[in-house]
Amino acid sequence: MSDMESTQVSHLPGREKQNLAPLLVPLVVGGLVAIALGVYGRVHSPTGYAVGPAGFSAPLAMKSWLTTGAFLLAGVQVFSALVMWGKIKMNASWAPALHRWSGRAAFILTIPVAFHCLYALGTQFDVPRVMIHSLLGCFFYGVFTAKMLALPKRGLPGWTLPLLGGLTFTALTGLWLTSSLWFFTTIGIKL
Repeated sequence: MSDMESTQVSHLPGREKQNLAPLLVPLVVGGLVAIALGVYGRVHSPTGYAVGPAGFSAPLAMKSWLTTGAFLLAGVQVFSALVMWGKIKMNASWAPALHRWSGRAAFILTIPVAFHCLYALGTQFDVPRVMIHSLLGCFFYGVFTAKMLALPKRGLPGWTLPLLGGLTFTALTGLWLTSSLWFFTTIGIKL
């Protein structure tokens, strides 16, 4: 390719060089969080009990309902993100606040679930559904960490937050499918 051709290619719209260096720290820290959770869950001797069900009939019911709440709030996250990014056209000055607060609430709902899973059950690889669930849980917290660390960074490629947010939503969806949906269809809908 001649110098003229390489210059023309580098100036095509959408072909600008993107600086990925600011993304390195969030991705490394997120990866370390995921690995640390997996290692802790694997080497920690499960206690069988960690969190009282607080108004629920059992820990599995508590975890299923809290995860369902987080999953529904994640749907609000997707909707509000689409509004903020202009993919859904509406005059919604409330969308950023809704996005922030629904994300905070969803994350808070996952904390007792994750604590119970890690402390009482640990990371398990015996049953395929449970293995997938364990790996998705570690991935969820890793990619969530990367997203939160990437938020304040300037100069990131435009695809960064939608990709990290989409991966967070996908991981939470997988967690819901391998836990709450399994619980509701196998054990039944119980409080």
